[in-house]
Parts: sequence; C-alpha cells; structure tokens
Amino acid sequence: MSPAEIMEEINASIGFDKALAPHDIRASKAHAAMLGQQGIISKDDAKKIAAGLDRIAGEIERGEFVFQRALEDIHMNVESRLKDLIGDAAARLHTARSRNDQVATDFRLYVRAWIDEADAALAALQMALARKAEAHSALIMPGFTHLQPAQPVTFGHHLLAYVEMLGRDRGRFADARKRLNELPLGSAALAGTSFPIDRKRTAEALEFDRPTANSLDAVSDRDFALETLAAASIAAMHLSRFAEEIVLWMTPQFGFVRLSDRFTTGSSIMPQKRNPDAAELARAKVGRIAAAFQGLLIVMKGLPLAYAKDMQEDKEQTFDALASLRLAIVAMTGMVGDMEPDADAMRAAAGGGYSTATDIADWLVRKLGMPFREAHHVTGRIVALAESQGLTLDQLSLPAMQAVEARISKDIFAVLSPESSVRSRVSYGGTAPQNVRKMARAWIKRLEKQGVSD
Repeated sequence: MSPAEIMEEINASIGFDKALAPHDIRASKAHAAMLGQQGIISKDDAKKIAAGLDRIAGEIERGEFVFQRALEDIHMNVESRLKDLIGDAAARLHTARSRNDQVATDFRLYVRAWIDEADAALAALQMALARKAEAHSALIMPGFTHLQPAQPVTFGHHLLAYVEMLGRDRGRFADARKRLNELPLGSAALAGTSFPIDRKRTAEALEFDRPTANSLDAVSDRDFALETLAAASIAAMHLSRFAEEIVLWMTPQFGFVRLSDRFTTGSSIMPQKRNPDAAELARAKVGRIAAAFQGLLIVMKGLPLAYAKDMQEDKEQTFDALASLRLAIVAMTGMVGDMEPDADAMRAAAGGGYSTATDIADWLVRKLGMPFREAHHVTGRIVALAESQGLTLDQLSLPAMQAVEARISKDIFAVLSPESSVRSRVSYGGTAPQNVRKMARAWIKRLEKQGVSD
C-alpha cells in the first residue's frame, strides 16, 4: 500500500459512523435554523440547507445515498452531497461549528436514542417476567446457594429477582441519559466561537436540557458513552446469569423448564438433542459488551484535552456493544414467554437436600425458646440422623427426633414440607406465594402505568 492508501485506510470512519446519519442531519438542521434566526447566515440559505438535508435524509432512508470512503466520515459525506444539491449555500452550514463539536453532538444523540429504546425493551422483559411470576407464584422449586439446594422458594419469586435487577439497570440508564443530555454543539473545535450564536435555542430544538458549560470538556468528553457502556455491561451480566440458569434448567439433570423449537436448535449428528442456543448466545454477549467498555476506557485514559483522533475509536465498539445488548434483551424476552416450567420436577427437587432444615431450627426457636445457635446444632444432628437412615426429614419418626431433643412435639411435622416452608416466608420480600402474587401484580401495574403492554 502507498502512504496515501495507508492514510485513507486508517483515517476513514464512514464504514461505521454512517450510523450517525439521521442524528447528524437533525443536528445540522437545528444548527442552520439557529444561524438563520441569529442573522449569521441568511434565512434563505437556512431554508435551502434544511430542504437539502431533508432530501439527503430521504436518500439515506431509501438506500440511494452513495457513501464515499474518500470523504472520511459522515459529516463530510453529508456536506459534500448538500453542496451538490444546493450549491454554495451548503458551505455556510459549517459556520460556528467544528467536526469536533459536531461528532460529540451526533454521538450523544445516538446514545440517547439507544437508551430510550433499551429502556422500553427492558421494561417489556420485566413485564414478561412479572406475568410469568404471577402465573407461577405458588410453584415450588429449590432455592440454591453455592449451586447447592438451600431452601424451597417459588418459581415466581425466582423470576421476580430478575425483575428487580432489570429495574436497577433501567435506573442506571436513566441516570446516564440525564447526565449526557447537554449539548456540545457551539463549542466549535475547542474554544467556542466568536459568532453570536444561541446555544440554548439549539439545545431546545434538539431536546437537550442545556448547553455544555465548558467548550474544552464538551468536545473531549466521552463519559456519556463510557457510563452507558458500564450500565450495559451490568445489564448484560444480569441477562447472562439468567441465561445460565435457563441452560442449567434445561439439562436432563435439572429438567425444570422446556423451550420450544423457536429458541432451541438440534444437533448435527445427535437427533435427540435440543440445544438452548438462544440462551447460550445471550449469555455470551456480555463478553463483547464488557470488552467495549474496557476498550473505550483504555482509549480515553491517556488523552490530554481537548479532542484527539484516538476518539474515532469510540463509536465502532460502542455501536456493536449496544446492538448486542438490544438483541440479547429481545431474545431473553422471547424465551421468558416461551418457557414452560415442569412443576413435578421442580417440586421433587425442592424436597431434596434436606431443604427444610432451617424450618426445624426456626420451629425450635419459636416453640421451645431455644437460642438459634443451639437450634442450629440440634437441627444438624436431626439431619445427620435422617441421612444415616436414608430418609427425608418429614419421613423421620417423632421418637427419632425426640431422641435428639426430647421436647420436640408432633407439631414439628407442620413445617417439614416445602409447601409449608414457602408459606411461612411472609416477611417483606420473602417467597411466600401471597407475597409473590402481590409483588408481581404491583410490578405489572407499575409497568402498565409506564405504557408497557404484553
């Protein structure tokens, strides 16, 4: 390659930043309108620019626009085409701005629009989970710690845990959106401009809360992308955890849920298999999303103020990460709707592993006034006795338990089943079916008020 070819290869960004086209055109229209209103350019030129930009937007939407790599980026491609359409008036558009504040504005518009779409998608996933939780508020399943059977819970309660996680994700994106919603346009290259522009007018036209307060910071800031990618990484991690559980639940060893052919695939040589590929791919997305966050963080860590061409590396990985998360959210929503639990398998597993042992300890505390540490020790001896005889706790005889603690009465059998265990967990946030139904309905009502439908 010649030096010129090498420079074009490393310098061009149109291959990916053409995704900014609608935002670039929108921001340019607002900028031109402000220039005309301020008398910086004639109102006639402002009208010509707006009409030309509308025509370019139509060409891009219809797939007719020819992006030229030699023009480097989306800004120069649009401006070049605008000149073809309206002549010299196009050259006035760049008055009182730079590509530095232009790209910072376009990028913020892109990320802001993505956050709005992602929030709606996350809310739809929350609704799917809340509906499923309401339908299965009393379905018994084992709860785990260390992936070992711990205490019985309900399937609905388990699903609502992810509703809570997604609520925090939505909160993080909302916070990021609030902080990014300041307009860089008008900061020019780095020092502002001598033209009498009205940045507040442009901010209002583009639905920003205010203009940025420091021109150096405005053109060099990518915190808004980093913060969104950080929130995206956490959200992807939550989806990955849920996807991992779906993968486990679908194994014959668990057999807790079934997914239809819509979200599974067959094996090329083993006809009996149904592989949870959609869940596995959603689980994998966190890798590229978290990598994008780390990648941009490393790009930015050593840059002095203000703009540097290093920042051209901000968009491609961000676009890919955000698109990946959006796809994972949609896939998980589909799987939640498609997923059918196997109640018998869940109930059978919930009764294993002496999962109601804690209920014995709680009974000893409530009925006998025993300190919990002592109750814990007594319960451990009862579990060891049942294990030695190959019995479940509710199969162990009363005399056998009284041999460990003479004051135990037949009332203890009322707490030994998984059903009685979950019914007793009535503390706020607990797994009792009445709690789960109430919480599921509260989430459904909240989401409906936000305009989320099934």
